[in-house]
Amino acid sequence: MKKLNALVMMLLLVAGGAVAQTTWTVDKNHSKVGFNVTHMAVSEVEGNFKDFEGSVISKAEDFNGAEVTFSAKTASIDTDNERRDGHLKSPDFFEAEKFPDISFKGKLEKAGGKYKLKGDLTLKGVTKPVEFDVTYGGSINTGKGIKAGFKLNGQINRQDFGLTWNNKLASGEAVVSDKVDVVAKIELDKKA
Repeated sequence: MKKLNALVMMLLLVAGGAVAQTTWTVDKNHSKVGFNVTHMAVSEVEGNFKDFEGSVISKAEDFNGAEVTFSAKTASIDTDNERRDGHLKSPDFFEAEKFPDISFKGKLEKAGGKYKLKGDLTLKGVTKPVEFDVTYGGSINTGKGIKAGFKLNGQINRQDFGLTWNNKLASGEAVVSDKVDVVAKIELDKKA
């Protein structure tokens, strides 16, 4: 009887410790991954990446502790200016031919009702820790599946990732600032 009780207790502990996890994928048709950078010290240029993918694996309904992976093709950069896009794909910036992917791997953390995405960003072969503010928009059952929405904001220094090209204006100001604002609006689909 003691052996049976011990076996039942072990099974209960194992079952209680096993937490179901949910996998979510980025809905590319309803998501945008972009950036803003100061240009000529007086205005901003914005752009985005057209080719990207990502997934989220969560054990909690509120996504606290969720594992996030993301990648974007550098050659898919789009700033609505073909000449500028060509320059951004060149060795002066992303060197898209040699470094075709930007990648991120990290965790979504919730504290006091606010979310942070913390992890490692790899850009142009350089990996650095980054942290972004995240707003969770909630989740909804559409009748065709469950969706969740997030908005991400943060800033990186492009120099940290080897994107060092720059010219100076006559006033001494940089043509392109080192600080790059990262803005992403992400809609996720729950995998069946």
